[in-house]
Amino acid sequence: MQKEIEITLAPEDVEQEAILKNALSEVLEVKTTRIKGYKILKRSIDARSRRVIFRLQVRVFIDEEPLNEVFEVNYPNVSDKKPVIIVGAGPAGLFAALQCIENGFKPIVLERGKDVKQRRRDLAAINKEGIVNTESNYCYGEGGAGTYSDGKLYTRSNKRGDINKVLQVFVEHGATEDILVDARPHIGTNKLPQIITAIRERILNAGGEVRFDQKVTDILINFGKIKGVVINGEEKLMADAVILATGHSARDIYELLNSKNILVEAKPFALGVRIEHPQAIIDAAQYHCDIRSEFLPPAYYSLVEQVGSRGVFSFCMCPGGIIAPCATHENEIVVNGWSPSKRNNPFANSGTVVQITLDDVKGTDPLRMMNFQAEIERTAFQLGGGNLVAPGQRMVDFVENRVSIDLPKNSYLPGTKSVMLKDTLPDFVASSLRNALLLFGKKMKGYYTNEAILVGVESRSSSPVRIPRDKETYQHPQVAGLFPCAEGAGYAGGIVSAAIDGVNCANAILKIS
Repeated sequence: MQKEIEITLAPEDVEQEAILKNALSEVLEVKTTRIKGYKILKRSIDARSRRVIFRLQVRVFIDEEPLNEVFEVNYPNVSDKKPVIIVGAGPAGLFAALQCIENGFKPIVLERGKDVKQRRRDLAAINKEGIVNTESNYCYGEGGAGTYSDGKLYTRSNKRGDINKVLQVFVEHGATEDILVDARPHIGTNKLPQIITAIRERILNAGGEVRFDQKVTDILINFGKIKGVVINGEEKLMADAVILATGHSARDIYELLNSKNILVEAKPFALGVRIEHPQAIIDAAQYHCDIRSEFLPPAYYSLVEQVGSRGVFSFCMCPGGIIAPCATHENEIVVNGWSPSKRNNPFANSGTVVQITLDDVKGTDPLRMMNFQAEIERTAFQLGGGNLVAPGQRMVDFVENRVSIDLPKNSYLPGTKSVMLKDTLPDFVASSLRNALLLFGKKMKGYYTNEAILVGVESRSSSPVRIPRDKETYQHPQVAGLFPCAEGAGYAGGIVSAAIDGVNCANAILKIS
């Protein structure tokens, strides 16, 4: 007999099998000897009361041995099968490639950047010297932006596809099984490169191709049908199906499509700053304690407010994290955040952004939101003074509209410069942020403090352009065989949702083949 139940345990008891088994016995009212095994399905922290607990959803096996569940996917050799070109080796591109192999197609993955190992040198140059390689950086390269932005796997995309399969694939390629049960699964930037490498090797071993330093510079179309792509302005690669999984920062792809009169649309996005606190402040606020228990992970938060007609919200919260320079072009500042797997850095950061609507940027140019985004990033660079030094301001100083005399120690390696952030942000964004921060401070004790720094600008939370596609076929309405995919096309927001969209696009190709 099997039963699924919920139990609660103190943090120090979660790893104690005997205590866990006794708790199951009490809830089920059966002797522990009758419990032959159990499987934790979900695990989450409940910090709503002063006594912090773990909630565990458990499948219990009573009077029967647990089944040995094996996750296995058949990846046949596809070296001589019909090719599918996949532009971009982020989560969407890699999972699209795996699904193509399952479906009997040969994926040819084209990545403008370098492999995960080679990317490290370019990231070091960004952090230490303020030098941006426009083809290899935090956004471009194998694994996409998520590889060096810590691998958060939390998603609400339950209706879009099989989340569990995506997580299982990560586990099969080296992630810990914790991601299958944690309410907010996370891999960590220190572990993701090896996992991404293992996925690439899986694709190659099945007869697929993964090519680096292969920038798509043109798309070949004949009578409304895709015929292939041009690589690096020279080589033509032919196929009658192309998955466009280029991520939300590949502005050249939007410009290319627009120049060829292939429909693209302006899309709302969000703009703001990355806010960093000492992790101890967040721990004290969330866990109602002076010092976090060794049995609890660094605390996270999620905050949202409606300020007038605008939503202001935190996202991509990084406990024990680091603020990273994520520019893809010279003379711009873009910040993001990441955490190592242990989340053991002394700071906690989160993007905190304001909704930008189409009405905020007047005109009919489908690239106007992208150009607006780029202008803000260039202004931030100028205010920082160069070398990727980012404009910063203490939180209370920002709200009270005064220059910070100095800035707190923080995790942003290229350095920060005290400025008036209102000079970087549009007036309506700055005023919305001010009001929201005061409200956040009322929700969360200790949040509103001058120990926190605001670092600008957080501008790449989502794509400012949508590449339209048919809801049923996933193809562009003007170009048969062109499959706009994931974040870059405006249909995903994060690693798991992007991976799911890659799978969906690969399955859409199967349906029309």
